[in-house]
Amino acid sequence: MAVDKTIMMLGLAMKAGKVVSGETGCENSIRDGSALLVILAEDASSNTSKKFRDKCSFYNVPLIVKYKKDEIGRALGKELRSVAAVTDKGFADALIKKLRQE
Repeated sequence: MAVDKTIMMLGLAMKAGKVVSGETGCENSIRDGSALLVILAEDASSNTSKKFRDKCSFYNVPLIVKYKKDEIGRALGKELRSVAAVTDKGFADALIKKLRQE
């Protein structure tokens, strides 16, 4: 299986301290304007999915629905993660660009 460069980049952003994960942290970063990109797991619960779709739409934050909870969690060095917010413009722009190429 090919290594997904996008998920690797998410891991690098995490190591750099530029990712917030977990529902509460992500909600707060969307609300305070620090979230520049939100990645939502394809297999997130319907409540979580609706909540973040609505919040990202309201606050005009780019939202990408991709990967499974375990893939996002592994990239971040955590357990399962339904949602992650990237708080650095460079990483957010690079991730969006990479995902658009796929």
